[in-house]
Amino acid sequence: MSLSFQRLFSLRRLRTLITKEVIQMRRDRITFAMMIGVPLMQLMLFGFAINSDPKGLPAALVAPTQDRFTRAMVSALETTGYYRFTHVGLTAAEAEFLISRGDVSFVVTVPSDFGHRVLRGDHPQILIEADATDPSVASGAISTLGTVAADALLRETGGEAEARARAAAQLSVVVHRRYNPEGITQYNIVPGLLGVILQMTMVMMTAMALTREIERGTMENLLAMPVTPAEVMLGKVLPYFGVGAVQVLVVLGVARLVFHVPFLGSLPLLLAGVGLFVMALVILGYLISTVARTQMQAMQLTFFYFLPSLLLSGFMFPFRGMPGWAQTLGEILPLTHFLRFIRAIMLKGADLSAVTQHLAVLALFVLIFAVLALSRFRRTLD
Repeated sequence: MSLSFQRLFSLRRLRTLITKEVIQMRRDRITFAMMIGVPLMQLMLFGFAINSDPKGLPAALVAPTQDRFTRAMVSALETTGYYRFTHVGLTAAEAEFLISRGDVSFVVTVPSDFGHRVLRGDHPQILIEADATDPSVASGAISTLGTVAADALLRETGGEAEARARAAAQLSVVVHRRYNPEGITQYNIVPGLLGVILQMTMVMMTAMALTREIERGTMENLLAMPVTPAEVMLGKVLPYFGVGAVQVLVVLGVARLVFHVPFLGSLPLLLAGVGLFVMALVILGYLISTVARTQMQAMQLTFFYFLPSLLLSGFMFPFRGMPGWAQTLGEILPLTHFLRFIRAIMLKGADLSAVTQHLAVLALFVLIFAVLALSRFRRTLD
């Protein structure tokens, strides 16, 4: 009975197999690093970086006269914690350019006769324009406007006639939700999904291209050919660039026909930005393939890149709601700049001057990834 049981199950054989697996795990350093790194990264990002109620949002002030009532209004808005006036003393045209480029989330306009209307009890008004491309960003800041603004004027006119206080209480705050007045979430999510889908597919497919050659043993034949590293890289990434072009057409068609996302900008400008983004992604995937030795490692490295890019780019959570260090990390991710670019083109109708910065950053990513990939290219197998 004991002999038959030993044939079916042996602790010594089990211990040997476990020892073998542990040795393999120690040799596969990338997999071992993923086991430790991914949980730590998730804890750090979800615990410290994610905030669904952003505060300290940049705002621009258009106020021809800086009287005491205007200063009281601005001070009250800053006290709420939602508004941070980074640009003051602007003209209406300058403020319009800033909000269209995404440099500010709000434009507060105080009319030149605001103080006189308060003193005369003539129903004073202020205008607050909010960038509503992401409805969740502006909701908290807008909900505090009426009470805060009226209380500020009541405090400022507290020692004056009762009629003036009543007039201050009748302050009208006009809120204009720009680019997405209905607050439709799909208008913000669907254009961003184009970047997420491209990133998920382009990086992974390209990253596995070279590692598949290594695993199948066909890399030796490729290295024996009279080709340069640049030719090898382009030969690998350009077919996937074509795949990305098909995905772009599909997503844009669905966005317009199914979700009715507005398209206000230039189509050639949009395609130019998408082309830079796709090129950056496929070259990044090729760079990952020069680091990984197996397809499993390539997939793990892709996931390790994809997770922080998804969380820190502003796709799932408001970008300006994150702490400073998380925003700094987000700025070095191509998806962050692509989301700003495509939302500006589709929802704001931005022109070239408004998106030049994002195009330049995407082009810089293409250059950096290409240089790194070519520098790591191996002419011979290890």
